[in-house]
Amino acid sequence: MENKIKEIKRSAFEEIANAKTSEELFELKIKYLGRKSEFNSILKGLKDLSGEERKTIGQLANSVKGEISGLIEETERLLVVKSFDPEKEKIDVTIPGRKMKKGHLHPLSIVRNEIEDIFTAMGFEIADGPEVETEYYNFDALNMPKDHPARDKWDTFWVKGEEGQKERTLLRTHTSPVQVRFMEKNKPPFRIISPGKCFRNEATDARHEHTFYQFEALVVGDDINVGHFKFLAQQFFSSFFKKEIDVRVRPSFFPFVEPGFEFDITCTVCGQKGCPVCKGTGWLEVGGAGMVNQEVFVASGYPRGKYQGFAWGFGLERLLIIRHKIDDIRNFHSGDLRFIKQF
Repeated sequence: MENKIKEIKRSAFEEIANAKTSEELFELKIKYLGRKSEFNSILKGLKDLSGEERKTIGQLANSVKGEISGLIEETERLLVVKSFDPEKEKIDVTIPGRKMKKGHLHPLSIVRNEIEDIFTAMGFEIADGPEVETEYYNFDALNMPKDHPARDKWDTFWVKGEEGQKERTLLRTHTSPVQVRFMEKNKPPFRIISPGKCFRNEATDARHEHTFYQFEALVVGDDINVGHFKFLAQQFFSSFFKKEIDVRVRPSFFPFVEPGFEFDITCTVCGQKGCPVCKGTGWLEVGGAGMVNQEVFVASGYPRGKYQGFAWGFGLERLLIIRHKIDDIRNFHSGDLRFIKQF
């Protein structure tokens, strides 16, 4: 066996000396040192030798194995040196370096963070809820039973449930379900905001998308009124647009508020002088609001008539459209980097 090891060493040294490329060296490494090599067979067979033979042959095999491995590494280094061509490898230090491309937050993430900062500075908590919602929280608890015509306005994507599932699930059409989920676990007074993604089954155009982001605020206490809402709205929009903003309310209907109204802000372009953006009215429509319907309080586990509060919300895309004069809401979810890089 000793002669066999010496013969393997002689053969390996000869073949390594004649190797011309790194690929050839790699093949020789597998041949002489790999899992199926003769050396591995010799080492596996040591258990069948006597104690003294095992010690002698084992030391010799490991020594030769180390010599072959070292020779391969040295030959590899020499081949690299020989293949080096200064003309091909030279560096032109006058060529401008390549800048590392850094990404940044999506404009919707930027505006969401900005809104959260403004409201948390005013003492609001941030509440969250699931995007795949139950029919109860999305409709029933918000005073929209199955036969209510208002459900048509919030047509959505229904999720196929498991066999035997009693309650239907859907992609939430608004962030209002967060109101009920929060009130079930908390008692007034409180102030919360709940920004998040919503979905509606509708045709898309420059002003409508099936997927969008909504912001909602809820304030509940013993004597909360519309005056509190208007003051907070004016404070928020003035901070957001960094100019003095006034708010007006117009009667409207939403099942989960009573009374309900839509609110407008002074035109951020013309300052109420009249322009094409506000269609000469001096006002921009932003969102909906109202005093929380007592039916919603009851569904949340509160006694009827004990508390009052207001809820209001708007689309995040709508705010960015107003602030940056964007003409198509579909840009936000198009994935077009030319649009995203402007922010």
